[in-house]
Amino acid sequence: MKCVTISGPDRGFTLIEMLVVLMIMGLFIGLVSTITRPDDRAVLQLEAERLSQLLDFAASEAQLSGKSIAWTADESGYRFWRLGDDGSWSEIRDSELLRARTLPQGVTVSDFRVENMRPQGTMRLEFRPQGSALAFAIGLSLGTERYAVTGSPVGDLRIVPGGSLSVGQVALREEPVAK
Repeated sequence: MKCVTISGPDRGFTLIEMLVVLMIMGLFIGLVSTITRPDDRAVLQLEAERLSQLLDFAASEAQLSGKSIAWTADESGYRFWRLGDDGSWSEIRDSELLRARTLPQGVTVSDFRVENMRPQGTMRLEFRPQGSALAFAIGLSLGTERYAVTGSPVGDLRIVPGGSLSVGQVALREEPVAK
């Protein structure tokens, strides 16, 4: 008995076929990563909304507790402080909501005004348990995107998209914050 084998050329993937598959996979991965990463505007709007809600909570907490609460910011984030019975400020560490926050990468506090004036020294906004609040504007920026969180003397907080604004200009372009 005779065994006959039919042999043809061995079939495998050519280098060009492998490169095409790798190129398609690379394009797919790049597309997925672009879709899943939020754009600058969305990141900045989310941070502005978070700051607005925390400032509103701090103002309410000051009224309910009867103790002044202050907000301060630096280049990497912001924190809240409580005025003690002895007249000294201490950082709030016992509240999950008013804990120190680090700003997302690239986000900066680009402008800060109280009663349309830039404060000297550190950025500090104080919420007192009694009396009227001060009008303020806190500018946030990320790349070319800008948002401002503004507060009025009656306690209304707003988020304003756009460039650097003064407290007086903010009233022309207000958008209410959903509470």
